[in-house]
Amino acid sequence: MAGFWGRRKREDAEIEAQDAELSRKAGAALVAADERIRVTDDELAYAEIELGRDATKELRNALDAVRQHMGEAFHLNQLNFDEIPDTPEELRTRNARIVQLCEWAEDLLDDRTESLAESIARARRAPEIIEGIRRDVARMRERLPALNATLERLAVRYSDAAMRTVLGNAAEAEQLLAFAEHSAGVSERRRDDGHREQANLALETAIEASRRASTLVDAVDTFEIEALRAESTLSAIVEDSREDLVVAQPMRGTPAVGEAAAELEAALASLTPAGSKPDPFAELSRLRTANAALDAAVAKARERAERPIPAESHVHHAIDDADRQIGVARSVISGHRGWIGADARTRLAEAERIRGELMAFAGPIAEDDRERAMTLARRAGQLAGQALELAQRDIDSSRPNDWGGGGYGGGRRGGGMGGDMVGGLLGGLMIGGILDGIFD
Repeated sequence: MAGFWGRRKREDAEIEAQDAELSRKAGAALVAADERIRVTDDELAYAEIELGRDATKELRNALDAVRQHMGEAFHLNQLNFDEIPDTPEELRTRNARIVQLCEWAEDLLDDRTESLAESIARARRAPEIIEGIRRDVARMRERLPALNATLERLAVRYSDAAMRTVLGNAAEAEQLLAFAEHSAGVSERRRDDGHREQANLALETAIEASRRASTLVDAVDTFEIEALRAESTLSAIVEDSREDLVVAQPMRGTPAVGEAAAELEAALASLTPAGSKPDPFAELSRLRTANAALDAAVAKARERAERPIPAESHVHHAIDDADRQIGVARSVISGHRGWIGADARTRLAEAERIRGELMAFAGPIAEDDRERAMTLARRAGQLAGQALELAQRDIDSSRPNDWGGGGYGGGRRGGGMGGDMVGGLLGGLMIGGILDGIFD
């Protein structure tokens, strides 16, 4: 008994220590949350100066929500120290709620202030960023003459269809550079006038315009390299395609190979003749597609040659044979319902299900479907044969072993030996007639 009370005291002491720690944690969380609200309020004021009220709307709303919910936390804390006695459970619940509210407030304010940190840093570095934009604009303007020369050189070599993605890049880049320079000036003037929000919007516009102009300028150099790579690849694929046509020549009697070979020949014939401006990208794409189609057709033809396709008449014969076996098995099982076990019925049901799948091959059977149809028909016939064997086994196990009393018919009909003989003969004649029909 002394050990029990000692253990109980230790448990009570541990609970009291945990409650004291929770109370201390709740008090510290309240102090930290209150300080965080004050600091965030100051940050909001600075952010509004740098970015404007619209840009800081989410942080302002978050701060209002935190103040509202922290009112609940401070109220709970007051209840912990009023004159009304509280149970340990009530104190524990309040302190846990206080900690929860303070952690939620800290997380929400962290999320909202972090989302503004990058914008505030950019706004504070606005003069430096604007100077960088102007340097980028000047550098890209110096590249425009070479860019125009490159476009003229490419236009002589490639068709308008090939050049459509970069043909207007120089003019569009010039417009974007002018727009970026103008937006940077607007940002400076608005910032000097104290309109920080408008200044930041103009700064974002200048940054984006400069980035798009740089992309357009770089795209022309990239196009030239990609066009050269496409021409080189096209030459290799043309040579490979001609070799594939030679390899496929003996198999052109196969419809799929003949069609794919004709498509590849048409793609080769449509290549831009010498002296004309090509579109290497479109030609390469068409030739690749036709070449891949011929490769697939040839591979399929070779596979068929290694594994001959069953004749359609053989497939229909296999289906008819499966129908006959299913019909016989169904007749035997339905004629001896009380004697047939679950195995035979399951095999028959599976055979009939597979026969249902064969309904999709009614009428002329395409070459691609014959092997599957043959497999299904053979499987259906095999299952029907197994069902018949199992049914025969069940019937044999239910037949009488002798003609004495208590055998088949005697016990149930009360006919004695004569009843046994008649029942046995009738059963034997019925089974024998059905089986004769199967193996006839």
